[in-house]
Amino acid sequence: MRLSFHGAENEVTGSCILLETAAAKLLIDCGMFQGERMCSRKNFDEFGFDPKTIDALLVTHPHLDHTGRIPRLIQSGFAGPIYMTEPAVALSRIVLEDAAHVMTENAERCKDDVLYSPEDLQVVQERCHPTSYHASFTIGDCQIMFHDAGHVLGSAFVSVDVEGKRVVFSGDIGNDDVPILPETDPLSRADFVVCESTYGAREHEPMATRGQKLRKIIVETLEAGGVLLIPAFSIERTQELLYEIDRLLPTLRHNKPIPIFLDSPLAIKATAIYRHFQHYLRFESPILSEPDRDFFSFPGLRETLSAEESRRINGTPKPKVIIAGSGMMTGGRILHHLIQYLPDPKTTLLIIGYLAKGTLGRTLYEGAKEVTIFGQRVEVKAKMKAIGAFSAHGDKNKLTRWLKPTEGEVPKKIFLVHGDAADKELFAEHLRHELQTEVIIPEYHQSFEL
Repeated sequence: MRLSFHGAENEVTGSCILLETAAAKLLIDCGMFQGERMCSRKNFDEFGFDPKTIDALLVTHPHLDHTGRIPRLIQSGFAGPIYMTEPAVALSRIVLEDAAHVMTENAERCKDDVLYSPEDLQVVQERCHPTSYHASFTIGDCQIMFHDAGHVLGSAFVSVDVEGKRVVFSGDIGNDDVPILPETDPLSRADFVVCESTYGAREHEPMATRGQKLRKIIVETLEAGGVLLIPAFSIERTQELLYEIDRLLPTLRHNKPIPIFLDSPLAIKATAIYRHFQHYLRFESPILSEPDRDFFSFPGLRETLSAEESRRINGTPKPKVIIAGSGMMTGGRILHHLIQYLPDPKTTLLIIGYLAKGTLGRTLYEGAKEVTIFGQRVEVKAKMKAIGAFSAHGDKNKLTRWLKPTEGEVPKKIFLVHGDAADKELFAEHLRHELQTEVIIPEYHQSFEL
């Protein structure tokens, strides 16, 4: 049995892992490498394996860094089925459609190459086989099961039983006490685990503080007569943010509804999917018994689906709140708002998610006084704020607890992926001490015999 790593080794994006057994070749995720541009040249590189030989693709969740190279995988000869949960199928469709749209825009504006076209996406959907949590299925000599990862709607970690051993792939493990999702399923047993490490070197602030901090920032924006810009990942982060705002607005005692714009077609479509699959969700308050029975809408919220509606936001008097993608500020409508509002000292840019190295978001978060957007130099006078408790990833404590199986011993080997190099080193040392087991940090295209 061989395990090979073809993405997200010394970075957070591009997840792609190959498990080869005596009778099956399984690929777990096939994500896009994300950086300053949607079409990173690395996305056009060879995969490091022959896509024609892959028997099946197992997708842990729909985020682009786990799904973004699937069309290219098919273009390169992959002809097998794609397994993911039913909500993930619906969400991955709109994620890939949105990425295709952004790549087309980048091609026109910045002369980027296009990784795939909208026409390629129909084949992806035709290959999808929706699967349920805890429903076992077989491919070759592998018994496979999806378990709830608590990261986003429909997210999963995957267990593969083969040759008398269990190999587990974490995907992305969710944060503790997420107010709209069930808790992460425990790890029952595992011999080998491939584990994400996005926040393996960090401890999140308590979840209970995030509403208080968000309320304070909104109040400061109102008092200053400014603009609150929130770059948000369209899946999960935006829905949690809307849920939190819905709960705190009645406490603001403002004399009229605050204009709050959800300026992301992807987020608007994703929220509709969350509504459709609400039986997968778990709420910490009886929000479905409220008069509108809608957990993502409230007075003052305006969904701006069209480009024309988006442009009209600039004409709306301040104060106002604008939620827009992309979360790492690598593309999407947030870029236009950054050009408009970063030079204003009354603007607050609120960070609520992970920012990969090399992204515009990371540059701004680290204190840049000037940035270039669409070839235009933009002065940065806006205030930077961050709320770590909105993270959709588990921190060091959550991941450590999850890696302790409820049955049997700790895993024989733990492979750390999906994290910055320095963070992985710190997390690896922590796990070696805490779990007394072998912890490996694989390199790009490196293979291991299990």
